[in-house]
Amino acid sequence: MASVSLVQAQAISARIALVVGAENYDRFFAGVEFSEVKDKILYVFAPTEEIASEVEAAFSLHLAIIATDILKQDVDFALVVPRVLH
Repeated sequence: MASVSLVQAQAISARIALVVGAENYDRFFAGVEFSEVKDKILYVFAPTEEIASEVEAAFSLHLAIIATDILKQDVDFALVVPRVLH
């Protein structure tokens, strides 16, 4: 298990912002927390269940590719869950 540092989380956020654009970034990624990688899964916490569902459906592969590059370890997919379950 490897925690995502603040700098790494900011780098992932910046890169995903380039992919999704400013409006979508503000809609989907405001308040999102990149927590850790365990068993090649990036754990991401979103503010609500609706946002978690939408981010996982639309951007899980993008997040995995970006995290693999930034974290320098294999990430197969991002598991996005609402923060209330965290």
